[in-house]
Amino acid sequence: MKNKPILYVMGVSGSGKSTIGKLLAETLTIPFFDGDDYHPKANIEKMAGGTPLNDDDRKGWLLTLNELAKSNEPQGAVIVCSALKKSYRELLKNGLDHCRFIYLKGNLEQINRRLQQRKNHFMPANLLQSQFDTLEEPKHAIIVSADLTPEETIQEIIQQL
Repeated sequence: MKNKPILYVMGVSGSGKSTIGKLLAETLTIPFFDGDDYHPKANIEKMAGGTPLNDDDRKGWLLTLNELAKSNEPQGAVIVCSALKKSYRELLKNGLDHCRFIYLKGNLEQINRRLQQRKNHFMPANLLQSQFDTLEEPKHAIIVSADLTPEETIQEIIQQL
């Protein structure tokens, strides 16, 4: 394989994407990117105001993340992004040779507890149900329980890679 993989760490808000993504990137010595950093200001304002994003809101953001992935394909990258729908994942992997999705799977109660403890994030906990409503669980992904410790999660991902 001439290129390292592009790894998208996906799941609902509060599933641990950023924590796991950073650790995974460190472990694999490849760059890390938080997809939230690439949201346009209008998306952040909409979410902060308690309004869920729709497909139109997400499309430009997903295309930006796909371009980010393509530009990092030679060295590989870990990109965290909710990637809730199959159509979103199709946009994210378009044109990439070595792309995998890692799904951090949790249930509403478990993730809601995490969000209640989180500070200084633009995604309010009351939007969590809308994320679960939108979620189309991936069939072809590395699936890891959001219940595991970060260290256990990384071990599981590396084993499945």
